[in-house]
Amino acid sequence: MKLSKNFSLEEMTKSQTALRKGIDNAPTPDKIEPLVILCEKVLQPLRDYFDRPVTITSGYRSPELCVAIGSKMTSQHTKGQAADLEIPGVSNLECAQYIANNLEFDQLILECYTGGNTGWIHVSYVHEPRKQLLTYDRTNGYRDGLIDG
Repeated sequence: MKLSKNFSLEEMTKSQTALRKGIDNAPTPDKIEPLVILCEKVLQPLRDYFDRPVTITSGYRSPELCVAIGSKMTSQHTKGQAADLEIPGVSNLECAQYIANNLEFDQLILECYTGGNTGWIHVSYVHEPRKQLLTYDRTNGYRDGLIDG
């Protein structure tokens, strides 16, 4: 099922952990609309701007999958509102800065970034977005704003 021009339901639900543990990671019908909106408002415009494939490392997560990976049950991933991503060949900081300056989003977190294409970007979308910018690393935890690079 296509969620937008370049994004499919399959890639937004793919999980190696779910496959390994036999977890059904198929979203319920009420979670598909938020996935479509996330793709239309954030992921597809990002793909179009950089003209490169966007690699989704984690999209929708079923409650059972969240438990299996130690994620919070309140995660926006369980609602179909969030994705973790990177764009091969594009610095994650550059990508996060583009999202922050040009797209609507609820939460944008530059995670475990140490330069270049390290770490990943978490981005979510809801109808009334907070535009919350954060940076996260295992030493300092969450901090407001994006790092300067």
